[in-house]
Amino acid sequence: MAKRSEIEKKLAQMFIMGVPGTELSPASAEFLRDYQPGGIVYFSQNYETPALVAEMSETIQATRDLERNLPLFVSVDHEGGKVQRFRKPFTHFPEPVEIGEIGSPKLAFLVAEVMAKELRTVGVNVDYHPLCDIHTRPSNPVIGRRAFGMDDELVSRMASAMVRGFVANRVIACAKHFPGHGDTTVDSHFELPQVDVPWEKLLQRELKPFVRAIKSRVDMIMTAHILNSSLDANYPATLSYGTLTNGLRKELRYNRLILSDDMQMDAVAKHFGEEDMIALAINAGCDILLYRHEDKGRKAMDTAFRFLEEGRITAEQVEASYARIKEVKERMLLPYHPPVMEDLKNIGCEAHQEVFRMVVEKRRPGNEEMGD
Repeated sequence: MAKRSEIEKKLAQMFIMGVPGTELSPASAEFLRDYQPGGIVYFSQNYETPALVAEMSETIQATRDLERNLPLFVSVDHEGGKVQRFRKPFTHFPEPVEIGEIGSPKLAFLVAEVMAKELRTVGVNVDYHPLCDIHTRPSNPVIGRRAFGMDDELVSRMASAMVRGFVANRVIACAKHFPGHGDTTVDSHFELPQVDVPWEKLLQRELKPFVRAIKSRVDMIMTAHILNSSLDANYPATLSYGTLTNGLRKELRYNRLILSDDMQMDAVAKHFGEEDMIALAINAGCDILLYRHEDKGRKAMDTAFRFLEEGRITAEQVEASYARIKEVKERMLLPYHPPVMEDLKNIGCEAHQEVFRMVVEKRRPGNEEMGD
């Protein structure tokens, strides 16, 4: 195990990355024990059965530094519809647009409650949901039906209700993609979307769901890899001090965690350099950098350690981000309780299926909307 300084250990907490397989390999376990990243993210490749996920989550948590005693963030994209990494028997709700069409914050809260309870059962403590993006542009190739709708007030109500549903059930909600990915025509997985919308206009529409989510005490906000030339002529939101620190932190008074979208996406990786963008993102105000693959995450952490030594990443920024990470982990993840195999029977249980049936019945044409 590498001997790391205290500030390097704090910097390590600023990374979340994927791990391969449905069981934690000895090599991945050694990596987690050695590097001590802040968390991991699951994808479809990590899912076979709830029992295996629960076992893997506990094995992952067992690699943490018990002296520091901060559980890892164990995260996943669990939106419903097409973006849901865990298959049956998990309750599979329709795409967010169909929740939005019902228009009931009460039902949105119940959906988030079911999602949170099932995820927590297998040791997942962070859901990258709800989307605060407004489906402003029909030709948008990446958001579409993942958004709750086209109306800012509707999206605000739905996102706020889901944040409250997650928080009430001890799962960290992550609102995304700041400052809004709905008004774009390019998929940031492959290219850099560009818009030109002044901050004042964003406040009137795109930012409203984020403001409501902040008021609902969301603990994490994910950035968008979008270049808005009115906010920053050179850098997309993920790498922009003006957007994240001046905009999200100072203007919107958000004081919890800022997480990057996947740093391996071409929108940033192809245009700003795999190494340079690490320092740019951290100094812009990202508390946590997300990497899809373990090897890329390890390489990024090595680069960050070197940048810290060279002064390209400041100790002050690391200390500030670590303080926020520590506060959220202590408040939301402690005391730590490992998954209980007996509880796996609750995944897809009758009570959860009843909420699913409420959604299916309410979305049918001619049915009255459920009241608030």
